[in-house]
Amino acid sequence: MGQPRVLLADDHTMVVEAFRKLLELEFEIVGTVGDGRTLVTTAPGLKPDVIVIDISMPLLNGMDAGRELKRLLPRTKLIALTMNEDCEVASEALRSWASGYLLKKSAGSELVKAIREVLKGKSYVTPKVAQQLLDRFVRDPRRDHDKELTPRQRQVLQLLAEGRTMKETADFLHVTPRTIAFHKYRIMEEFGLKTNSDLVKFAIRERVVSPP
Repeated sequence: MGQPRVLLADDHTMVVEAFRKLLELEFEIVGTVGDGRTLVTTAPGLKPDVIVIDISMPLLNGMDAGRELKRLLPRTKLIALTMNEDCEVASEALRSWASGYLLKKSAGSELVKAIREVLKGKSYVTPKVAQQLLDRFVRDPRRDHDKELTPRQRQVLQLLAEGRTMKETADFLHVTPRTIAFHKYRIMEEFGLKTNSDLVKFAIRERVVSPP
């Protein structure tokens, strides 16, 4: 039986190369990608056993890419990797798509351990975040669900917040600028946003893009 197949998704080349060197003795690295859109289009053809996903990636963030991959590749194990220690982010990722959650400042050996664990069908959460999740659950076991953006709204919001014009966003998503305008102003109306600056701040708050 061959080595487990791992796909790495991170837009920082040095990080990817460090991961590759760390993992390639035990796992087969089937590819590396630098944005969420490329990840979603290439992963099904590579059929990895595990995908390590940076949550903050351009074009399509890792959170939304993870949701889509969970649908496209239900048997593939997904591990979220981030600098964000917010347990709300971890909770959302683990609830909707991730089998593992690691911080970028974690030791390299922890990534190896996380991959081994998820391949066994278990979950792995870095200890610091796991303790925060436990504390949060003890305080509030029932979480209220606020109004949520649709997947298409999240795509449009990310591209606009990254500085693309409505025409550029429309070309990228293969729709008309009028469709993008509809989504943009629907988001602004539903969430009480007045300016483009409000839109960017909202995208950061919704974790669609990372703070500058």
